[in-house]
Amino acid sequence: MSDEQNTSLVELNGKKVTQDDLLGRYKKLETENASLAASQSKAQQKHDQDEALKPFQAELIRMQQYLEDSNRRMIIVFEGRDAAGKGGTIRRVTRYMNEKHYRIVALGKPTEEQRTQWYFQKYISQFPRGGEVVLFDRSWYNRAMVEKVFGFCSEDEYETFMQGVRGFEKDLVRNGTILLKLYFSVTKEEQARRFDRRKTDPLRQWKLSEVDLQAQNRWDEFTHVKYEMLKRTHTIDCPWTVIRSNDKHLARLNAIKVILNAVPYERLDSSLEYAADPKVVVSGSRELELMEAQRIESGHFIT
Repeated sequence: MSDEQNTSLVELNGKKVTQDDLLGRYKKLETENASLAASQSKAQQKHDQDEALKPFQAELIRMQQYLEDSNRRMIIVFEGRDAAGKGGTIRRVTRYMNEKHYRIVALGKPTEEQRTQWYFQKYISQFPRGGEVVLFDRSWYNRAMVEKVFGFCSEDEYETFMQGVRGFEKDLVRNGTILLKLYFSVTKEEQARRFDRRKTDPLRQWKLSEVDLQAQNRWDEFTHVKYEMLKRTHTIDCPWTVIRSNDKHLARLNAIKVILNAVPYERLDSSLEYAADPKVVVSGSRELELMEAQRIESGHFIT
């Protein structure tokens, strides 16, 4: 072995290793440390976000108490594209709520019997009793969105729904039900990123359905039916509220604020900021204005 080779050797734990080996080990440790730091930072961020929600989640419990005491009913409709963050928001909304006074409803494909019934019938059977909140993870608006895009309903069935839903909802509100309609709006790029994560994450793969796999290819179709839905079903009595949901935490926080502001209960903590962020929450009418401006400017809808 030459003198030059000897000088490149160092002793590590009683063994001779080359300087290149030592440098490689150092870089590996450096990478591992950076990964660990990023993981810890992400965990801290998640903790901070969970803590930021807690005061508002406490308000939801107070809101529930008001509904129970006044014997009022509340329905919250969660709509939006696949992977828009509806399920995660529902879990944060209900995390600390009294289980005796809320239900989450996520109906599957209609049975043969339900296919012969009035379309709204299966949803009405799930409506709240006095003092209860029902959260629909997708609702009767399936007909205006998924069923329309994928041809699961006829044109006559779609049109009958669009003509009848406004009166149906107006009757609900007139009879004392608090009805809140939330539409979660995610960009095409963010939806694709979330789908890619579902494909590779074993804890999320169950969320990926055949309909999901076609969502990106049918993006423009979904945008068009979204526009028609907002245009024809956003009313004074039953308006839509759009939640920008690219940032999941901000979407969840602001959705909770919208829910709290829909109920005239006495605040538990009046010092909290209850006003929703206008960058995250927009009215259905404002969303229509933005979509129409996009169409005029670029010739097609974008959001």
